[in-house]
Amino acid sequence: MTAPLTPPPHQPPHDDGRQDPWQAPDPMTGHLPPVPPREDGPGLRTELREAAVVTVGVALFGLVLGALWLWLAPRVPLVSDSSAVYLKDTEGEQAIGADGTFALLALGLGVVTAAAVFLWRRRGGVPLVIGLAVGALLGGVLAWRFGVWLGPTQDVAAHAKELGKGVVFDAPLELNAKGALLAWPLSAMIVHLALTGLFGPRDPDPYAGYYTSYTPQPQEQPPAH
Repeated sequence: MTAPLTPPPHQPPHDDGRQDPWQAPDPMTGHLPPVPPREDGPGLRTELREAAVVTVGVALFGLVLGALWLWLAPRVPLVSDSSAVYLKDTEGEQAIGADGTFALLALGLGVVTAAAVFLWRRRGGVPLVIGLAVGALLGGVLAWRFGVWLGPTQDVAAHAKELGKGVVFDAPLELNAKGALLAWPLSAMIVHLALTGLFGPRDPDPYAGYYTSYTPQPQEQPPAH
């Protein structure tokens, strides 16, 4: 005659009526409990509010980019003969240099803003990333228009007439390669994605302790008659 197998002790349910997801595995079967539900984030409303703050804050950096562009971009020299305005250096590459300066500054600012946003909110989130991209694009447009506004006058003919014949003056600041406006959002997205992948928070493994501390016990076999 054999003794009946003793069933596992009953696990009391939680107050909400659900089974405890962190209870030990059943010693009779060795099965692990179901994975507990993932914790919810801060909420959609909070994420949208943070994304709006990021959009506005990043876009305002466009004023800094515009001022730096005006300061560092090479000037295009013009000269007038009282009847028309000409390029003083017809083989010069100052216009290309102005576009390149804008693109390089935008790339650097994309790295800075992406790092700042990541340090502010390490958990990331789709609204935050969209806010970063939109803010960078708006900041690029703001930098372009702000630099042009701060730069030499757009009325070249009136300015040449005012200065007189043979006087060299700077052409208006222009961004001929409009694709440079994408340098900031692209670099910001790439850097933010890299930082999130390398240093972003990780979801804990709910079964990490079970794999190292629990060893299923063999079931007791009834003796042979």
